[in-house]
Amino acid sequence: MNDLDALSALWELQWPTPAGDVQMRSVCKDRWVRFHSLPESKRYPEDEAEYAMVLERHHTLLNELGPNDNELYVVTHEWNGDLEPVVRMSQLQEVDPDARRWGSHVHDDEFPDDVLYEHRYISRRPRSREALDPLLRLVADDVIAGVGLAPLDLRWLYHPYDGGGDVFAPNSAIRDALKAAHPDWLSAHPAGL
Repeated sequence: MNDLDALSALWELQWPTPAGDVQMRSVCKDRWVRFHSLPESKRYPEDEAEYAMVLERHHTLLNELGPNDNELYVVTHEWNGDLEPVVRMSQLQEVDPDARRWGSHVHDDEFPDDVLYEHRYISRRPRSREALDPLLRLVADDVIAGVGLAPLDLRWLYHPYDGGGDVFAPNSAIRDALKAAHPDWLSAHPAGL
C-alpha cells in the first residue's frame, strides 16, 4: 500500500460511497446482507464460548467471501472535533499499529459550532485469526466502531459491528448464496437489520 491515491481511485471505481459511509446499505442494497453474530440476535457476548461463536461467524463469512485472499485491508475510523486527527485510541494503536491516515472529512456539520470530523486509517494485515481477532473482539465489545475489511482488489467489503457483520458482496448472486448458507444468522427484521 505505497500509494493511497491509487487506493482511493480503486475505491471510487468499486464502491459508490466513501469507506465506512452509513449510506452504503441503501446505495449497494443489491449486494448487502447483514448477519448476526449470536443466536436470536443477541448483541454482546458474555463468555468465552460466545466470543468463540462471534469470531467463528466472522471468519466463516470472510473465508466464504475470499478464500484465496491471504491479506486484507483494514479500514478504521475515528471521530473528533479537529480537522487534523489527534493521537489514535490506544486500543486501535495496539491492534492495528501499522495503520496510516487515509483521509479526513466532515462527518457532521449540522451544528456549525460543533463540527465532527471523521478520520480514516488503513493498513494491510494477514487474514489470520492472530491478526484479526483482537480487532474483532474490540468491535464485539463496542469499544471501536467503523471497521471495514476488504481484499486488496476491493471486490467485496465486510463491516463487523457489535452484534454482527454487514457483507457487501461482489454481486447479488454471491450475496444470495451467503444468505442461503447461513439462514439462522439473518435478522428477522423486515429490513434485514
